[in-house]
Amino acid sequence: MLAVDLTGDAVKAKNGSMVAYDGQMAFKKMTGGGEGLRGMVTRRLTGEQMTVMEVQGHGTCFFADRASEINLVNLRGEKLYVESSNLLCTDAGLRTGTTFTGLRGASTGNGLFTTTVEGSGQAAIISDGPAVVLRVSAQYPLSVDPGAYIAHTGNLQQSFQSGVTFRTLIGEGSGEAFQIRFEGEGLVYVQPSERNTIGGDV
Repeated sequence: MLAVDLTGDAVKAKNGSMVAYDGQMAFKKMTGGGEGLRGMVTRRLTGEQMTVMEVQGHGTCFFADRASEINLVNLRGEKLYVESSNLLCTDAGLRTGTTFTGLRGASTGNGLFTTTVEGSGQAAIISDGPAVVLRVSAQYPLSVDPGAYIAHTGNLQQSFQSGVTFRTLIGEGSGEAFQIRFEGEGLVYVQPSERNTIGGDV
């Protein structure tokens, strides 16, 4: 559960994620994932759906989503790339948008686009189990199962690689048919659980 202390300021949160609050709070549904009319049109075209509410007031507001683990990400002007289903709450001053992910999005079953969060402030992302933050460097690229991927930050290039071999086809492979390969400099958030993905067992 995430406890957010408000002193007249506001946060943006996943619609329906408020579980309790004390003090005085006002809740307002936002269109287009909090990005206004343009964001609503963009999200309808891209299929990256996200329903957001703005919470403003004085007191403490508590947020949760199906008892998922909550991870805080501190942004200092950089951009966070995150699946919309894994974004719980952000500071109101952070800007959200959508970006093209290509085959990575298709492999996770979440479509070809993902959500971006940028600016200075905090974002709360959720995971199925405690997330692990893995560092990627020029010397140490990283390969991740699409179903375990949550989010990433930094200057990272993504490629889609297949682990399908003859051994896989005759049933002697590892069962991990596809991976996302990250190269560059940045951080990748991975959960200890796998969503059902297109790149499942062959």
